[in-house]
Amino acid sequence: MVNETSDLIDTFYEKNDSINSEPSQQIIRKSPKAKYQIFDESEFTRGREVLGDLIVHGMIASGGTDIDWLIEHKGGFVILEFKGFHNDKINIAKGQMIAYEKLHEKLNQATKCYLYVIGCDDIDFSNPDSTVWLFEMNQWKAGAIPKNTSDIYGDDSGKQNKFIVYREYMEEISVEKLRDLVDSHWKEFEQTML
Repeated sequence: MVNETSDLIDTFYEKNDSINSEPSQQIIRKSPKAKYQIFDESEFTRGREVLGDLIVHGMIASGGTDIDWLIEHKGGFVILEFKGFHNDKINIAKGQMIAYEKLHEKLNQATKCYLYVIGCDDIDFSNPDSTVWLFEMNQWKAGAIPKNTSDIYGDDSGKQNKFIVYREYMEEISVEKLRDLVDSHWKEFEQTML
């Protein structure tokens, strides 16, 4: 059965190749070399594994999360939280979102802070034309992003300790535009901070 399926797929693609004998006109742009790289991946992985052993069975405390990217420049902040889409929605732990709300509020009392939640599919960030979806914390606080704790489309999995955000409520932008957005905040901080 496996060989028959394989033969069928091979036959289909061979026929497709003969029909579409012209080379593809699609050009995939590549970004310049990444600014930062992990030089010792095994040490990076080991560090994360060691930290994972901190919370053990029998402790009262559990859970935990991280900040994906925190940028500070001249006292101003840009915070990026990346979430993967599953069925056109992202999940954000309630505790994480509450912490982000408070962090955003406190930082904006003393300085300037932009906090973006970015949803993405399986993405190649080296391609500047790849697409992500985002919203900023001010949109969340203003109610522009519905604060669902259960799936509005009926995918009920019981009590939820998370917020569910649907792709349709997020802004679609390219990786290149996301880079421009982050750089625009950096430039803003250059002019207005300290």
